[in-house]
Amino acid sequence: MTKAAFATWNDRIAPVFDVARSLRLVETEDGQIVSETQASLSGEIPNLKASYLAELEVGTLVCGAISRPLEEMVMAYGIQVIPFVAGDLQEVIQAWMCGKLSGSAVYAMPGCRRVNGPRFQGAHGTKGRGIHMNGNKQSK
Repeated sequence: MTKAAFATWNDRIAPVFDVARSLRLVETEDGQIVSETQASLSGEIPNLKASYLAELEVGTLVCGAISRPLEEMVMAYGIQVIPFVAGDLQEVIQAWMCGKLSGSAVYAMPGCRRVNGPRFQGAHGTKGRGIHMNGNKQSK
């Protein structure tokens, strides 16, 4: 069985996981949904959100934008993160089930084309890792 968590807001993918308050949990087996439930996310403490996903035995998190530290905390629990997704919740769930979510421009957040990279590729071809939102490189 596979379990995925979709960060939600008004039946859509929540635009920012760091402040999301609701999850849709979807369990699948043999390509079919066997369970679909709601869960609440309380607080804004990143490590509590990450550990809660692990407690729920989530294998994949599908979300909108996510901060690098929170993404790394979630991944440290062995959870795959599919970030920068936007769209109608049910359409995104179906795309995920069909394996058409990762790398799809159809469900990418505006300005975040995820092409051949682990996070995203911006409109000017700049890889997302190592670049701040303002376009300045991070110092190492």
